[in-house]
Amino acid sequence: MNADIKAIIGLGNPGTAYKRTRHNIGFMILDALAERYNAEWQHKDMWDVAQVTINAKNVMLVKPLTYMNNVGKVIPMLTKKGITAAHICVVHDELEKSLGTLQIRLGGSARGHNGLRSIINVIGEDFYRLRFGIGRPVRKEDVSDWVLSNFEIDAQTLDGHINKAVDEIILLISDTQD
Repeated sequence: MNADIKAIIGLGNPGTAYKRTRHNIGFMILDALAERYNAEWQHKDMWDVAQVTINAKNVMLVKPLTYMNNVGKVIPMLTKKGITAAHICVVHDELEKSLGTLQIRLGGSARGHNGLRSIINVIGEDFYRLRFGIGRPVRKEDVSDWVLSNFEIDAQTLDGHINKAVDEIILLISDTQD
């Protein structure tokens, strides 16, 4: 891929009630990435932010604190820093993929994801996404409860999936051009 990633936005909801929920997988993956590079989170107005250097490339990690439906509010702060849609990778949960399945792609619709919809409404569809499969409940009407519930697997298995996602992000950054 010819990406030039300067910011990675992890989607999630702030607060301990959501910490290990499926919808917060973006936060969990960014926490693991920050830990791998010994980065420290700093609390800003509407986000927690950390800086990492991956293969000599400086990358900003962003966890919006606006709740999922309003994550697009952090985009103007990134654009003030010269970061455009093409420089962004959004890490989010994906109902249409089985648990732990990963896919990186450029562009696309929100596919019903309110966090993606919020970002698309501000900068359009042309940003990278790392889609982390969380599976889908049997009944469509259970989706809201499903995404806001905790994973039903042991911590070691979940951490293994998260570490694979971190590896994919590092690979994406490593493939970027200056």
